[in-house]
Amino acid sequence: MTTSLKDILDGLTPNDGGEWSGHIPDDWLQGRTSYGGLSAAIALHAAMHSEPDLPPLRSAQVSFVGPLAGPVTIRTERLRRGKNAAFIHADVIGENGLGTRATFVFMRAIDSEIDREDTPAPDFAKPGPDDKTFLGNPHVAFTQRFEFLDRREGPNLKPAEWLRWTRLNERDGLDPMVELVAVADCLPPAALRILGRNVPMSSLTWILNVLGPQPTTTDGWWLLRSDADYARAGSSSQVMGVWNADGVKVAEQMQSVAIFG
Repeated sequence: MTTSLKDILDGLTPNDGGEWSGHIPDDWLQGRTSYGGLSAAIALHAAMHSEPDLPPLRSAQVSFVGPLAGPVTIRTERLRRGKNAAFIHADVIGENGLGTRATFVFMRAIDSEIDREDTPAPDFAKPGPDDKTFLGNPHVAFTQRFEFLDRREGPNLKPAEWLRWTRLNERDGLDPMVELVAVADCLPPAALRILGRNVPMSSLTWILNVLGPQPTTTDGWWLLRSDADYARAGSSSQVMGVWNADGVKVAEQMQSVAIFG
């Protein structure tokens, strides 16, 4: 039996004092811990329900502190709410202690003289009826919840650059921001392109900036790009982006990853 993301979010139970109780099922694990996009999505869901009338999500700062599996508690706290922006803190805590710590910034659109965008999409067309997509590694449970089409080779790709079209298998009824966060972490560390094989790894921190008030796409498809511009002494830094099916960039990201190989 598989568990959809909506099933997990619908199963979150609010408690007193800004806490929620929930459960991370085995089919969303990445090794011995939750897939990072899931724990961040759980934190975001709780944060969005902790305050009335929040403006759109603008930025997420996430630290993956320790493993999460099974029963979890989510604790939210309003750090500050002003005229334009609200800062909401969320911790996801498992049986072994703190697992994920996130700060979300919600901000309304404001008038500005600056209006600039330089976000060209990679040259990688959305999957069509003749493209053979795939589920992820059967030994990495959470990847079975998604559908993928990858590009890791080509004359226009950098040595540590990775492109991936991805979509959730079950996405009906999800808040668009929660869906985006759940999908945006779906690429393996780009530095693995240099190694050419899988090795133990662990995401440490993740920053996601949302470009625009409401991410939308067609048929659930999102294009992810990651490029590791630094990998040394077991530490990798990568810059990342997310585009929708029409080639509109919806998020920019940066991630720090520990690679044990």
